[in-house]
Amino acid sequence: MSETIAFKPESLAQVHKIMARYPEGRQKSALLPVLHIAQKEFGGWLDVPVMDYVAELLSIKPIEVYEVATFYTMFNMKPVGKYVLEVCRTGPCMVCGSEKILDHIRTKLNIKDGETTEDGMFTLKPAECLGACGYAPMLQLGKFFHENLTIEKVDEILDLCRAGQVDLG
Repeated sequence: MSETIAFKPESLAQVHKIMARYPEGRQKSALLPVLHIAQKEFGGWLDVPVMDYVAELLSIKPIEVYEVATFYTMFNMKPVGKYVLEVCRTGPCMVCGSEKILDHIRTKLNIKDGETTEDGMFTLKPAECLGACGYAPMLQLGKFFHENLTIEKVDEILDLCRAGQVDLG
């Protein structure tokens, strides 16, 4: 028997508060913040039953949720590690060395793009423009940017993660 998908009462109250911001019939406008709540509450990723549950809550079609969740890279469509390393790989970051940063992380953690380490700690997720071109190369970890990266800075970040000393926001 499968487990029923349902928000915790406090999360459901937050969802209803968000939905109340929008006029009747415009519940879809709440989709992005509700997906963030769902991803946080249901293991860091959005599987089909979770997206179907969100669609039901918002009175929209499941495909409308799938379209949005798969479009934005901030949503994970498969399980991820505790720490998701999103490394920018667009022009300015590439010119400033993000490919070297990506190669270093791939080698150090023995994973490819989109993969998670065997211990479930890290996922490497190359990203398109994280909007910090003047501070390239950079990566996002949780809600925080780590800018002007060097191999040494990356190693320090990974060590702090392993020690449980990184705030994800």
